[in-house]
Amino acid sequence: MRATMPKILAALAHQLDGLFEVHRAGLRTRGGYRNPALNPPSAEHQVIDARAADGARLRVHAYGPADAPPVVLIHGWTCCLEYWTPQINAFAGEYRVIAFDLRGHGESEFGHPDQLDCHLLADDLCAVLDAALRPGQRAVLVGHSLGAMTLQAWAGKYPQRVLDQADAVLLANTGPHSLVAETTVVPFFNRPLPLLNRGVPLPMWLGRGGLSAKIVFPPVAPVRRIFARQIMSPAADPETVEFALNIVRSCRSWVRSEFGRLLAEMDLGDAARQLMVPTTVVAGTADDMTPAVHAEQIAEWLGESGNLAGFFLLPTGHLGSVEEIDRFNEILGGVLVSVRAPAEAVS
Repeated sequence: MRATMPKILAALAHQLDGLFEVHRAGLRTRGGYRNPALNPPSAEHQVIDARAADGARLRVHAYGPADAPPVVLIHGWTCCLEYWTPQINAFAGEYRVIAFDLRGHGESEFGHPDQLDCHLLADDLCAVLDAALRPGQRAVLVGHSLGAMTLQAWAGKYPQRVLDQADAVLLANTGPHSLVAETTVVPFFNRPLPLLNRGVPLPMWLGRGGLSAKIVFPPVAPVRRIFARQIMSPAADPETVEFALNIVRSCRSWVRSEFGRLLAEMDLGDAARQLMVPTTVVAGTADDMTPAVHAEQIAEWLGESGNLAGFFLLPTGHLGSVEEIDRFNEILGGVLVSVRAPAEAVS
């Protein structure tokens, strides 16, 4: 009996993990929202086989006509490709919309990385682009938060690939470094105080500890309120908060912890300068996770290199593409048209 007990416990643990995975998948694909933009795409998708250099399988979906101009969507920390549901629903009829789960997120495998950092994610992006694009084909690349940091790391590490595989880039709610030093997500810290006219810096140990904590998000009213106030904005629609919280809740807590540590220590320098194609930057005026000061720095670098295509401040928190769906889609649509028009004129 003693010999079989570890096997029984292992079997129970495996069964529980399977049940939790089903639950997480349900959170990612939940529908029934009044806003049709938030409901799972009705468009059929193609599953694209992509493997990272260490063999990790990356979940990649492509929506829309195979011969349509491609746009690649890269989600942020604790999210998954379903984060982009409003954009898939808006653009999959006219474009080839390609979205994937960062390693460890959604249904992508975590793999066995020697070091987890944005440079590794840049390598993963190479694998996805090589699997999803035809030889010589270029796409519009869109990144949110950690996804946009991945694009910066990719540009810094593979500048020639930017020219070979990108027609244009859109960076949303992101930063290049010093996330703990600039974040205002923790009350009191890094906010201007009376008399001092400056904020008290958030201690690195506290920022690293908060980002790497194995936090769970039970679906209760206080958690929804905190999430809406600190991650989104007080003006966010309750249904949109529910959609976004479901996406974040679908992430495994240990994955959230590992990537939170990555974010605390990330320093990409001025790698954004290597985005040598028209690049649009979007920030949120109420974004406490990555305050607009980060976007302003990136926009300054891009302006100096002559590659800043546009800089937009939206009245949102950190999840601008779901908080202001129509406005974000208008900006993205403008980028897509600006790329498509010259190509059609040549043809």
